[in-house]
Amino acid sequence: MSAASSFETRLSASAATVEAKLDACLSADHPLVKGTPSRLLAAMRHGVLNGGKRLRPFLVIESARLFDGAAAGAVSVAAALECVHSYSLVHDDLPAMDDDDLRRGLPTVHKAFDEATAILAGDALLTLAVGLVAEAEGIAAEARLALTLALSREAGAAGMVGGQALDLAAEDETLDEAAIARMQAMKTGALIAFASEAGPIIAGAFGEDRQRLRRFGETIGLAFQLADDLLDETADAAALGKATGKDRARGKKTLPALHGHDWTRARLASLVDEAASSLAPYGGRGAVLCEAARFISDRRS
Repeated sequence: MSAASSFETRLSASAATVEAKLDACLSADHPLVKGTPSRLLAAMRHGVLNGGKRLRPFLVIESARLFDGAAAGAVSVAAALECVHSYSLVHDDLPAMDDDDLRRGLPTVHKAFDEATAILAGDALLTLAVGLVAEAEGIAAEARLALTLALSREAGAAGMVGGQALDLAAEDETLDEAAIARMQAMKTGALIAFASEAGPIIAGAFGEDRQRLRRFGETIGLAFQLADDLLDETADAAALGKATGKDRARGKKTLPALHGHDWTRARLASLVDEAASSLAPYGGRGAVLCEAARFISDRRS
């Protein structure tokens, strides 16, 4: 089996584990959602249980494994992060934001239900994430607090939400490379940085290890957004599972639009090298995460 196929097998196995956890915590009898109105719960499930590679959860699980962190606890944190990510997509798809009808080849939540229900489903998924971190098994209380603080920062106004605000405002502005990079580091990179940093936190590794994994996450977060923007300009909508070509049409500011496709591909290659350098102190133990960086750079959907 090639390294690429071995990695994808591992990614798929991780996705299945996280999918099962999400299905369980979005079941009507789960303590964190018990009593939820059925239509709202159905909308939450539609927004989360719709496939996807579950790359952010994979990074949580693998970064925790690198430091021998609690496996069950890592899955709970991974599911929490996917709830946050899914909430952001539910809201991002709304007419007032990016106005998308499809997500992963399925109707977006506001199309399958209605706009008000989609807003509430996103709100509920965000708050569910806090509960999942709080109840994560095998993680010390100090670490669970650190995870909650980090997730709050990266998902909030100084991270993902702030980046989305900059993205919307930028449609009517001219941005240079530094401004675009800052926007993307917040909008997309923040949650990926958290995913990578979460592993050492779960394991109680609060020093240089946490800093290294955060640098790794920031690097691959930029690579993820670059690859995403490139796909928006070059990929087939059916393969991608959502509309393509919308960013340039709406005046979205991206680095591929600023510098072109060749520059973007070269930058992606350099980011993979930077990510590998961050993990060099761990030798072969960091191989899976290095493969994740390459997967992000080379992805086609």
